[in-house]
Amino acid sequence: MTGRATTARGSRRKAAAPAPESSTASAGADDAVTLRPGPADAHTPEFWAEMRRALIWTGVVGTAAIVVILIQPILYIFGSIVIAIMLDGGTRLLGRVLPIGRGWRLAILLVAIASFVIWTVWLTGTEVSAQAAQLPSLVETQLGRLSAWLGQHGITIGFAELRQAGEQLMNSLGRVTAALSTAAGLISSLVMMVVLAIFLATEPQLYSRGLAWFVPIEHRDSTHELIDKVGWTLRRLMAGRLVGMMATGLLTGILLTLTGVPMAMLLGILTFMLAFLPNIGAIISGVLITLVGFSVDVEHGLLAIGVYFAVQTVESYFITPTVARRAVDMPPALVLGAQIMFGGLFGVLGLALADPMLAMAKVVAEERAKRRMAASKDQAT
Repeated sequence: MTGRATTARGSRRKAAAPAPESSTASAGADDAVTLRPGPADAHTPEFWAEMRRALIWTGVVGTAAIVVILIQPILYIFGSIVIAIMLDGGTRLLGRVLPIGRGWRLAILLVAIASFVIWTVWLTGTEVSAQAAQLPSLVETQLGRLSAWLGQHGITIGFAELRQAGEQLMNSLGRVTAALSTAAGLISSLVMMVVLAIFLATEPQLYSRGLAWFVPIEHRDSTHELIDKVGWTLRRLMAGRLVGMMATGLLTGILLTLTGVPMAMLLGILTFMLAFLPNIGAIISGVLITLVGFSVDVEHGLLAIGVYFAVQTVESYFITPTVARRAVDMPPALVLGAQIMFGGLFGVLGLALADPMLAMAKVVAEERAKRRMAASKDQAT
């Protein structure tokens, strides 16, 4: 019995003999893991890979924070770029009839714009100022009447609630609205953007080369092409916008004068200015025209509504198809969605610049897609 047990124990020991080899292999694996370079070793590729990842995420977060903090000056700069593109388009247009230097053509354009503004203010200043002073009280009176009429038909919306809704709407238009809430802030911001736009329009190639300088050398030619494409698109967009603004403002003023609606000149100027905001500007001008028309009587109110729809019909079926859509083809729903988003995020200035920003993003995305398709075709061949 004892011999058999001893033999069994010996056989079990022999069977368990390979265990030290497996433990040696696991120990070797642990040593290999332990001896592998870690991300804290500065002389290893793993360290620089981790550093690149950390720098990329830090750059993304830092850029987002800078955009949030500096959104007001960023929008001012972008507004200056839009004004500079409009001045550049006018300068190029003058070059077709005046074979003189670019600086002289830009100076002629600036003098013409300043003369037109001074003439308009001098010609209509007294009348428009008096009408502008009467407009807030008139709108308030009409809103009170509208509230009373709705109350008679079972819809209980008081004038105070309407005013509160309007104030909440203005307060929801982002941070930039605070800078434009006063006349002094609006004038100073506009002057600042115009001065910067003049510098940009004087030598656009200089700033284009400076922007491309931040791009690697092998991509600078394509960057110049992209900048030229964006400038060409924005020039066409703003040219179409100006034609539409002038047509709707002039037509509104003439028709309101012929129908006997008061404040026709002021409403024409407001329609001209609000036409810079597609979709939303037309709604605001229509509300103002309707309120002023009903301030006289029901007949003038209905005439004002007829004028509004007539102007919008001409703008939608004649001006937009022939000018705006040929300039930049963007779906109206996409434009309205961008205006709502940029207006809520960035305020009134974001609302005004939503269309140019959307057009620029569209061009960049299209050009990037074209380059990727071209690169994939080259690789396939």
